[in-house]
Amino acid sequence: MHKPQIKIPATYMRGGTSKGVFFSLTDLPAAAQVPGEVRDKILLRVIGSPDPYGQQIDGMGGATSSTSKTVILAKSEQPDHDVDYLFGQVAINKAFVDWSGNCGNLTAAVGAFAISKGLIDKSRVPQNGICTVRIWQKNIKKTIIAHVPITNGEVQETGDFELDGVTFPAAEVVIEFMDPADGEGAMFPSGNVVDTLNVPGIGEFNVTMINSGIPTIFFNAADIGYTGTELQKDINSDAKALERFEILRAHGAVKMGLIKHIDEAAERQHTPKIAFVAPASHYTTSSGKNVAASEIDLHVRALSMGKLHHAMMGTASVAIATAAAIPGTLVNLAAGGGERDAVTFGHASGTLRVGASAAQVNGEWTATRAVMSRSARVLMEGWVRIPQDSF
Repeated sequence: MHKPQIKIPATYMRGGTSKGVFFSLTDLPAAAQVPGEVRDKILLRVIGSPDPYGQQIDGMGGATSSTSKTVILAKSEQPDHDVDYLFGQVAINKAFVDWSGNCGNLTAAVGAFAISKGLIDKSRVPQNGICTVRIWQKNIKKTIIAHVPITNGEVQETGDFELDGVTFPAAEVVIEFMDPADGEGAMFPSGNVVDTLNVPGIGEFNVTMINSGIPTIFFNAADIGYTGTELQKDINSDAKALERFEILRAHGAVKMGLIKHIDEAAERQHTPKIAFVAPASHYTTSSGKNVAASEIDLHVRALSMGKLHHAMMGTASVAIATAAAIPGTLVNLAAGGGERDAVTFGHASGTLRVGASAAQVNGEWTATRAVMSRSARVLMEGWVRIPQDSF
């Protein structure tokens, strides 16, 4: 006799250019309210992984890194914070949930979910105006501030804010990443804004390795054979290129001190990210829109979970903003060098403006905040169902 399915309250949300399944911690089965195998098995089954076909047909996942995501929220246990935000990046073809980093795009939906589910003290939610939601990001132990518009006491989701990579306009949500250096240790693990990365069999490269928003390794596009104007089809259809990027990422992860041996990179797919930059030039986006060189400061392309991202990860946008603000990084130099507190970069789907504040303290660079605008919307709410014997 096969056991029936169970129902778990859940909300399917878009945040920025990502989608994910959101849960209140207390709505999960008791054994999944703590980290461990049961929680991972439940989330894998919800999303539809592992799927050797790579399609996640039997789950909520969308067969891309941007749509294979889960979020668990709870009233915050941290002083002066409203909600604890835990993010799980679900692998598509492996039985693996990566808890090593944040999702900046889904951060835009965290405040809205927390307000609508009563996780925010009612005294902090205005009848009309902006609700400031103080988020504790549990994966990286950092504070994020979301400014969520409120109309008639409810989250305002509709609006005219346009975000490249998202088809329809929505209400603008301003996100502030406070002290965005990811995890513990220096923002630049080596102390240098540019390092040399030697990858056996491939070559030696200048790289900027930064812990801000999410650990990210930046290359010059020209050094690895690209222009910086590439679209998803140019990279993701080339199996050899993707394999090469993963080798570069693995060696970079070792040099950043995130892993001890390149073999460990397979169990840490979400971090670090790998990206490449190039000076501004005219290009055509994936939707056919022409972007003039004068509209952007530089090009950035980034990979997530082994594939070129269709737009830009929110956390990588924080890394871009921070690196651009620090003279001499590859990102800063691609943007023209000098001091700057904001850049507009071109990505595969369009453009994005991001800002950051950085300063040297006792000879080491530190970032105080990074800011960007996103939008979010509830797509579906109710319950997800999974077979009772999934866990």
